Amino acid sequence: MFPAEPPARTSGFYALLKNRPFMVMWFGQLLSQVSDKVCFVLLISLLDYYQSPPALENSMRSALMVAFTLPAIFFGSAAGIFVDRVPKKQLLIGADLVRAVLMLLILLLPKQFVLLLVITFLLSSMAQFSAPAEQAAIPLLVRPENLMSANALFTTTMMGSLIVGFAIGEPILFLVKTWGGENSQAIFVSLCYLVAGLSSIFIEIKEKNISNSTVAIHPWHDFREGLRYLWKNRRVRNAMVQLTILYSVFAALTVLAFNLAQRIGLKPTQFGFLLAAAGIGVVFGAGVLGHWGDRFHHKPLPLVGFVSMALVLAVFTFTKHMWVGLGLSGLLGLAASLIGVPMQTVIHTSTEETMRGKVFGFQNNVVNIALSVPLAIAGPLTDRLGLTTVLVGMSLVVAVAGIWTWRNTGKVLQDVI
Repeated sequence: MFPAEPPARTSGFYALLKNRPFMVMWFGQLLSQVSDKVCFVLLISLLDYYQSPPALENSMRSALMVAFTLPAIFFGSAAGIFVDRVPKKQLLIGADLVRAVLMLLILLLPKQFVLLLVITFLLSSMAQFSAPAEQAAIPLLVRPENLMSANALFTTTMMGSLIVGFAIGEPILFLVKTWGGENSQAIFVSLCYLVAGLSSIFIEIKEKNISNSTVAIHPWHDFREGLRYLWKNRRVRNAMVQLTILYSVFAALTVLAFNLAQRIGLKPTQFGFLLAAAGIGVVFGAGVLGHWGDRFHHKPLPLVGFVSMALVLAVFTFTKHMWVGLGLSGLLGLAASLIGVPMQTVIHTSTEETMRGKVFGFQNNVVNIALSVPLAIAGPLTDRLGLTTVLVGMSLVVAVAGIWTWRNTGKVLQDVI
């Protein structure tokens, strides 16, 4: 096994490349997240094999998406409780292996839509355990001075898998089906999860206060304990508020992207170009912070990020040219990375080891709820008030929220960024 002790003190991505335990976990995260996106594409395509009542094809698709989304809202906090009580290595292995088995069950069980919904729900539920376990394991595998780089790499992977996973999902599944036949697609995704899970076997994560024996779990007590910890820990609470605002803006932009694409001369169905440009901006910004993050210590990166996002949203109201719009989307993603990477680092450095699972579970929960609310209200607000009014309103909210959160705890946060 690879030892959990990180290598000699260096900074940037080069230090991470020499840290074999971390790189093995990163490889598992990369493969697992891409598999999640390919799996979702496969689940949607599998609906063709399930009989549906007349004119209910779209309802089946919506039901499948709801089944994929609900676990993130229901189980985020509960999963964090288990992360603090169960060895993270076991959770990382178990979550991927269970998903591998569930993909095979799709081939073995009868073609009934209810069963597909149950499997989809369980697949998404497993992801709620692996995400906080990965986040909580990062500080155990890297030195404090490398946390910015580690978070940048994980952020890059997350955005990259979002962009690449959905883009390559259909072509890969088509090739697999062409070469291997009808059932090969589910087997292929299952093997990807299997490899991701088995890779975690080669990581040794040294944890405190966790033994190999059965650990008593008291969900309600642990839930209240996590809430009290967040309330008392000003740094973590503030960082989580800033991340929530960030994800809310991106959720709203996902809805507004249809109208924005049309405004800059694209077809509404080509909204993905705007989202991809924003994703590229996030990846670029995370890469810069990851490699040269030590040069940005004690800089007000989140404040710069919020103000920049507010300006980009305001300028978007006057933009009608395609390349300008795509460039603004890229700048929006770059600004977002100035918030996301440092704030995730703050949460890592300011959270006690025994509380990280609960904190990241809460974060997962809050972020998914924050994603849901803008998705629900952005469309109706745009229909009622118009795109320009909504963009200006978002710009003002982002600017005020960014300045307020920084004035509230700015000096404190600079000490740990």
